[in-house]
Amino acid sequence: MQRHLISAADLTRDDAVLILDTAEEMARVADRPIKKLPTLRGRTVVNLFFEDSTRTRISFEAAEKRLSADVINFTAKGSSVSKGESLKDTAQTLEAMGVDAVVIRHGASGAPYRLATSGWIDAAVINAGDGTHQHPTQALLDAFTMRRRLVGRDAGLGQDLAGKRITIVGDILHGRVARSNVDLLHTLGAEVTLVAPPTLLPVGVETWPCEVSYDLDSTLPKSDAVMMLRVQRERMNAAFFPTEREYSRRYGLDGDRMARMPEHAIVMHPGPMVRGMEITAEVADSDRCTAIEQVTNGVSIRMAVLYLLLGGNEPAVTHSRTEEK
Repeated sequence: MQRHLISAADLTRDDAVLILDTAEEMARVADRPIKKLPTLRGRTVVNLFFEDSTRTRISFEAAEKRLSADVINFTAKGSSVSKGESLKDTAQTLEAMGVDAVVIRHGASGAPYRLATSGWIDAAVINAGDGTHQHPTQALLDAFTMRRRLVGRDAGLGQDLAGKRITIVGDILHGRVARSNVDLLHTLGAEVTLVAPPTLLPVGVETWPCEVSYDLDSTLPKSDAVMMLRVQRERMNAAFFPTEREYSRRYGLDGDRMARMPEHAIVMHPGPMVRGMEITAEVADSDRCTAIEQVTNGVSIRMAVLYLLLGGNEPAVTHSRTEEK
C-alpha cells in the first residue's frame, strides 16, 4: 500500500484486492459482541470536512473508533476557515498537534493531493471526496458490495470483478462517484457502461476506460449491477435537462425496468437517494437494492484502509482458539 489514498486510479489490482480482502476480515468484527480492535490505539485521526456530509463522515468516524484511534472531528462551519484561514494554515495547526492521519473532504478538486504532497503535514492523507474529482473509499465499498453479491463472501477472497458488467446511470458530470468507480472497476477487470443524457457527461469522457450509452433500456438486460446516481442540483448552474419528469422517464429505474435486468443483477445507490426521480420506492425497498448494505460495507472498507495505511504488517484480525471452536 502507498502512504496516502488520494485517487482510485492510484490503486493497482493487487492493492485493491488487498483492501477488499482486509475489509472482509474487518466485517467479521461487526459480528462480535464487542466491535473493537486495539489496532490504532494511540494514533490520532482528524476528520477534516470542508463540505457537508452525513454518511461518509459518520462512516469514517465509526471505522476509526472501532480501530481504537483517537478521533478529532473538524468542520469548516464555525471554525477559523469561516474567518478566512487557508488550507495550509489549518494543516500546519494539525501537524503541530501531532496527528497521524487526515481524512479530508473538500469542495475543490485536488485539495487532498495538495495536502499530501505540499510538505505542510507529515500525516497519511485519505481523500473523502474532492469537488467533482474522486471519492476512492466510495468506489472501494461499491466494489466490495459487488464482489460479495456477484462472486460470494468467501469465494470472493483474492478475486477481482473480471467479466462483470456494471452500468452507472445518472449525473456523471458532477459526480466524483462515477469517476472513482470507472477507474477502480476497470482495474478490477469489470466492463463499465455509463448511461446519461449528453448534457450530464463530462468533456473527454470518450477517453475513460468505459463505454457510453444514452439508452438505459438497451443496457439493463446485460448488466450484473446497475448503479443509480443522484442528480446533483447543488453543483448545477444551468438547466441540464427539460424537467424532472422527463429525466425520470428516460433515466429513472422503476419496477418495470428492474424486471428487465438478469435475475442475479443488483441495484446500487451511493446515497442520498431522491425517491421518485432516479429511483422509485419500489426499487429502493426491494431485496435487489444494496443501498443499506453499502453503508454497512463502507465502515469495513474504511477500517481496512486505515489499518493498511497506519496499522503495520500484523494480521488485521487475530482469532483466538475459543473463537475458532
